[in-house]
This record gives sequence, structure tokens and C-alpha cells, in this order.
Amino acid sequence: MSPERRPSRPQRGRPAPRKQGPRRPPPYEDPARRAAFEVLRAVRERDAYANLVLPEMLRQRGLTGRDAALATELTYGASRAQGLLDEVIAACLDRPLSEVDGVVLDCLRLGAYQLLRTRIPEHAAVDAMVNMARVEGGSHVAGFVNAVLRKVSEKDEETWLAELAPDRDADPIGNLALRTAHPRWIARSFAEALGDKGPELEAALQADDARPEVHLVARPGEISADELAAVTGGEVAPYSPYGVHLPAGTGDPGDLEPIREKIAAVQDEGSQLCAVALTRVPVDGGDERWLDLCAGPGGKAALLGALASISGARVDAVEQAPHRARLVEQATEGLPVTVHVADGRESGLEPGFDRVLVDAPCSGLGSLRRRPESRWRRRPSDVADLTKLQGQLLASALELVRPGGVVAYVVCSPHLAETEGVVSDAARRSKAEVLDAREFFPGVPQLGDGPYVQLWPHRHGTDAMFCSVLRRP
Repeated sequence: MSPERRPSRPQRGRPAPRKQGPRRPPPYEDPARRAAFEVLRAVRERDAYANLVLPEMLRQRGLTGRDAALATELTYGASRAQGLLDEVIAACLDRPLSEVDGVVLDCLRLGAYQLLRTRIPEHAAVDAMVNMARVEGGSHVAGFVNAVLRKVSEKDEETWLAELAPDRDADPIGNLALRTAHPRWIARSFAEALGDKGPELEAALQADDARPEVHLVARPGEISADELAAVTGGEVAPYSPYGVHLPAGTGDPGDLEPIREKIAAVQDEGSQLCAVALTRVPVDGGDERWLDLCAGPGGKAALLGALASISGARVDAVEQAPHRARLVEQATEGLPVTVHVADGRESGLEPGFDRVLVDAPCSGLGSLRRRPESRWRRRPSDVADLTKLQGQLLASALELVRPGGVVAYVVCSPHLAETEGVVSDAARRSKAEVLDAREFFPGVPQLGDGPYVQLWPHRHGTDAMFCSVLRRP
């Protein structure tokens, strides 16, 4: 094959035979790369979530230390950078990327990630993925993977970006989207929320493309943030009174004793701040009935339940899906929380709640850094259906809260249609007062002009959580 000719791929529809039954990896195959490959395949074939599949796979295969760290880096890194990797791989082919077999593409993505975004030596990265391809598809497939990865390795990431990215002056959003491995429509939604197409958008997208710290929440009344930090070796969070940060790449936090004992949990600091904000809003009269209208899987319900226990209130938690309702029950065990399996739009609960949290289902664009494959699954069309549901849930909350009571509307997204659009429409229809939510996030900087709060990874180190507080007239 001449250097100028781009490699073709094995013909579609003629997969190489694969061995049946369980198979032990050959002695030359790297267990960390094999684990990463299997997770990518599960994500592609079964729509699995990498952050759920990988920890279990590491446990099953007994991978620890450097092997576990490498498997984690390759899995999350290749998932997060998929769009960028695909652009580079496509530039090395003589046919559309869509015609490449899925297993082969998994090998190519893992190889390209190692070549472009790690310090792994070129020969080690290429040889490992060629061996993987040989096991999966035979010598012909291995030769194809070898040819493509050799071509990828001819340039570093910056050189590929200079060749493939749109012109920064003519298309700043498109340029930053490719450089930070985001779909263009998501980069555009960030730009619209920030009101910026330049340095701040770049900072937001870069922070969203980085591996996040692990955030823990100390259960109020059981353990303090200082005590939790001391036990886990973490650092007290800068804003949440109950938060602790652990470094990115920390092992399975479920192994930590405070989490096993249910006096702490994994929860982003932004989520903590939004739940706590609801409890800080002053209300006249009674303050005994609280409601979490979209409670699954139970993180905010548990925090609200612990705070309710201290203040003498009780929490009703509504979750439509039975399996998620069971998760809420497990998360809130021992707390003054009653779980109801119901649709939040028609919960059947008696109105008159003093405080209501609407942690509405959303696009999740604010937590893409924690769910690395999600950015490539979501579509712009998803948002329209979600905003309709969000509006209905917020309307239901405003009917369930008593006059003078408060509702916190929370989504993990900065998309304006899911945030300001939903709130302004609900406030107009219900005549509810939109309070300045910034008052209930004391000590948190860079909250903008209000009345809403939009948190950002690059500003606050949290997921991009949105919070609006409304009072029923």
C-alpha cells in the first residue's frame, strides 16, 4: 500500500468468525485494554453506561492499581473524545466511517485515543490494538487496524485539529466543539447560556472535557464535612456545608466506609447546593411538609430527609419507576421520608406542601463530564419532549405547594429551553413570584445577574446545575 492511499476496511456483512463460549485473553493481550474495549462494546451494542459497567468489570476481573487506572483512563477518555477521534479516523479512511464494523471501530477509537491524548509510546498503543483486532477478527482485520493507526500516528492532536477543525474566526463554535470533543449543537447551547463564543465558552467546554473530581456529601446530623474529609483523605468542598472532594481517578467510592455505613454518599456539590437552597428560603407559617416530586434515584431526597429530620419536617418523595423508587427507599432508610410510586404530574398527594423540589428529568447536558458517552447519544430533538414534561411537572408542583410556600426547579442542564424557558412560562401561567435564587447560595461567586442560578464546571467546579426558586402567591 502506498503512503498516499487510505486504507480500506474489511467488507461489511462478512464478519470474521468468532470463538464461541468464554475465552481467556491470549498472554500477549493487555488486561486493562481488554477491559476498556469490552466497556466500549457494551456502550455501543447495549446502550450501557460506561460509569456503571466499568467499576463492575474491574471488580470481576480483579484489576487494581495501574491496570485499573489505565482501563479507566482509556474507557472514559475514548468515550469522551469520540467525536474528535472519529473525525481523525475518518480522515484516514477511503470510505465513510459508518461502513466500518463496530468492533473494528472500538479498536480504532481506543488506539487513536492512546496516540493523540496519552503519553503511551506509539508502538505500544498500535501493537496492543492490532493484537486486539486479530483476536476479534483475524489477520485481515488486524492489518486494517494497523494501517489506519499508523496513519493516525503521523500527526499529533494539534496538527490534526489544525487540518480538520473549522476556521476559528468564521465558525468559532464549530472550532471549539471539535477541539473539546463536543457535538456542535451542545457547544452552541453552552454559548447561548453563557452569552459568549470566545474565551469563556472555551473554558466551559474544556472543563466539561476534563475528568471530574469525585464529590461526596456528608449526611447532616451523622457526620460533618470536616470529619468525612479526615476519614476519606479528601478536602472540604468550597461551597456546600456538607461536601467533600476527592481527586479524579479515585477508586470506587462505594468502598469507602462512610458510604458503606450510609452516613455519606456520592453527590455532586452542585446538586447539594440546589437541594440545600430550597431549605434556606424563608416561609411564613408552617414548615413541616416537604416534597421531592422527582426523587429517583434518591440523592437529593436523602439530603432533604436528613435536613428535615433536624428541623422536625417530613418529606414525601415521588418516583414513577418502581425500581428507582426502591433506590429512593434504600437511600432514605431511617429518615423521615415516605416514598410514593406515582407520576409527579398526577401524584394524588394532598396539596399544601411548604417546600417542593422539582429535580426534573432533563437532557443532562450539565453532567456530561461524569457520563462520557452521553454527549454522543443526545440529540437536539430530545429537548422539545423534555421541556414539555418539565413544564408539566413544575405546574404540578405549583399546585401542590401552599400559598406562600416555595418551589425549587432544578435541572442538570444549561440549555435555555430547559431552564429559563420552562420557568418563565410556568411563572406566567401560575402568577408565581420568581425569587432571586442567588440569595440562597451564600458564598458562591460568579452567579450572574439572577434571578436564576446557573452553576458551571469552569466557574464552580460543579456540574452545570440550574436552580430557580418560585413562591406561590
